[in-house]
Amino acid sequence: MELLQDTTKLLKIALIAILFGGFFIVYFFYNPSENSFFIPCPFHYITGLYCPGCGSQRAIHLLLHGDVIRAFRFNPLMVLTLPILIYGLGITVANWIFGTRYRFMLFYSNLFIIGYFGIAILYWVLRNLSFYPFNLLAPSS
Repeated sequence: MELLQDTTKLLKIALIAILFGGFFIVYFFYNPSENSFFIPCPFHYITGLYCPGCGSQRAIHLLLHGDVIRAFRFNPLMVLTLPILIYGLGITVANWIFGTRYRFMLFYSNLFIIGYFGIAILYWVLRNLSFYPFNLLAPSS
């Protein structure tokens, strides 16, 4: 029985490594600005306006190359939020692999959830204003 549990854990770890490894390889070696197989933002495509996620793919590519400043220029909200998301995802993956039940309590706080979505909506509106300093929030290299 213990051998089966160890095998299951190894398979889960291998699956996570393959999925995340593939993600990182694609975003490291292929620049979303230069390759057409990346999915464009449907909201921007239809409206011409930027959503809170616009520029995230290019920012991830730049972060994987260590260029935090240029990544920040594409999507500052995503760059600032990424450490929290990585930590929360890490806890979730560890729970899935090891069968634990740890929680990142920040994600269970109504104040945090409402506040974060309020910030995202405000960011969404402000990054579409065409005057200084709000035009700096629009994705640009």
